[in-house]
Amino acid sequence: MSEANGMSEGNGTDRDAIAAVLGRTPSGLYILVAGNGEGEQTGMLASWVQQASFDPPAVTVAVNKSRYLNDWLAKSPQVVLNLVGESQKQFLGHFGRGFEPGEPAFDGITTTEASNGLPALSDALGYLEGQVTGQVDAGDHMVYVVQITGAGHGEALAGERPWVHIRKNGFGY
Repeated sequence: MSEANGMSEGNGTDRDAIAAVLGRTPSGLYILVAGNGEGEQTGMLASWVQQASFDPPAVTVAVNKSRYLNDWLAKSPQVVLNLVGESQKQFLGHFGRGFEPGEPAFDGITTTEASNGLPALSDALGYLEGQVTGQVDAGDHMVYVVQITGAGHGEALAGERPWVHIRKNGFGY
């Protein structure tokens, strides 16, 4: 411990220290919706989302390489990103486990059609729709750049806080 700042000093490669600090890096919770270009659509829980540009407006979204959604985004690069509020735990339970191809992802969920044809969750705080314009290989995830082309929101956006996610460990969900 450094007496001056109370911080543990390390060599910068201490895995436990990295896990502790990286896991406490906050992120929002979102439901990422995409289609395969042939009529199938799915949604997944996403937390590694960050605004990346003002002009044009863009975000980055990380998707684990093990998800089939990566193949879908290569064929049909349109997405809808739904912002989850603090009270909307139903979305975590529904979308948290993921869906197999062909499995209905929106049963029991009220949706509206975004202008790009994909479902937007009616009860989410709001949504951004966009097109993937680039991607970066980031180890076990692909990071997609999504240029925002439209958005929508309900009344809850003004009064409810977005759900901020903090992990206990920076090396796992």
